[in-house]
Amino acid sequence: MNLHRLLNARLAAGKPVRVALIGAGKFGSMFLSQVPHTPGLEVPVIIDLDRDRAREACRTVGWDSARIARTTFADDGLRAIAGGGIDVVVEATGNPAVGIRHARAAIAAGTHVVMVNVEADVLAGPLLAEEARQAGVVYSLAYGDQPALTAEMVDWARATGFRVVAAGKGTKYLPAYHDVTPDGVWSHYGLSAGEAQSAGMNPQMFNSFLDGTKSAIEMAAIANATGLDVPSDGLLFPPCGVDDLPHVMRPREAGGVLEKAGLAEVVSSLERDGRPVFRDLRWGVYVVLEAPNEYAADCFRQYGLKTDVTGRYAAMYKPYHLIGLELNISILSAALRGEPTGQPQGFRGDVAAVAKRALRAGEMLDGEGGYTVWGRLMPAAKSLAVGALPIGLAHRVKLKNDVGHGAVVRWSDVEIDASSDTVKTRKAMETAFAAAR
Repeated sequence: MNLHRLLNARLAAGKPVRVALIGAGKFGSMFLSQVPHTPGLEVPVIIDLDRDRAREACRTVGWDSARIARTTFADDGLRAIAGGGIDVVVEATGNPAVGIRHARAAIAAGTHVVMVNVEADVLAGPLLAEEARQAGVVYSLAYGDQPALTAEMVDWARATGFRVVAAGKGTKYLPAYHDVTPDGVWSHYGLSAGEAQSAGMNPQMFNSFLDGTKSAIEMAAIANATGLDVPSDGLLFPPCGVDDLPHVMRPREAGGVLEKAGLAEVVSSLERDGRPVFRDLRWGVYVVLEAPNEYAADCFRQYGLKTDVTGRYAAMYKPYHLIGLELNISILSAALRGEPTGQPQGFRGDVAAVAKRALRAGEMLDGEGGYTVWGRLMPAAKSLAVGALPIGLAHRVKLKNDVGHGAVVRWSDVEIDASSDTVKTRKAMETAFAAAR
């Protein structure tokens, strides 16, 4: 509640918060649109592989020519980070290997990191967060994205004395979506391929939202940041509207769908027959909490909170998230308070690559949202036990073995470059956090 006041104090002192943005895509552009309206916040450096595209993004979101002229546009994130003079690095590339490199460079430079790149966070975030803590800087999830917003709600519930039964987000889901490829994605969004292309929409990226991969990644990030568990057999995606959250999202022993209390889970905005859920939560986040005593349960009723039939389970939710438009909260929290808006504390959830069809030895995997694999949420202990290949490493790797439709791809099924820095970082994270679980 004090970020604006603290920012004004920095502005008055002539010490604006200075940000380097890496990746001027949709998320980055949404953030950039807010910068001219946030006195005391500056973005002197924007890094993107296509510098002209980055400049055009600034024009599109309303930057004037003077602001663009005094901004450095670069294509080498590591060099820009090493240049210094930056308070916070925002990593928004979406590429896990690149995100890990940028985060480590920022930490080494004594700079805070806001990790929009949730793919990198789930692949190695627990290790990156620990390295940041050791270096005395902040590594943070990105406010505006659903993991950070959910982590905030979990923290609110626990800080007020409630037991968190479930937390997560809503999405559009049907079981058949797991096998959808980029060729068929637009029909599920009500678009033609031509309409999507003219809007500059990337079919593989949008397919990662549809086929369940992005939901799995985000729930793993939430579990690692909050200490919640993940479902033992993957996400259920139960159809559920906001009024039914306390009824559906409670343990089976209490009449709900959860195997136990304390899980990260996603609710679907579609019934299994494709009908829309009444008052769905497709764009939002939620937390289901349990009253610790009868007095608190009575208060739920007295103040009009929706509950299950027992009156003990209730829900709070946020119906929308504004993605990059809200990112300032993370940046200012890191720079002005030295606090993250969500941060991995352990390794509880992982996302394994699963075959979308029968795959043959010699084929190349094409990663998140592609034609070959989708990402399934797994408990980290189970993922390690079966040797599951993380979805973040399932891109441009060749299969050594056949993998059946719906089967988990394992490390032993692919040709992995053990000398890769990304692979080494992932293995170091597994070693460091396996015992801690």
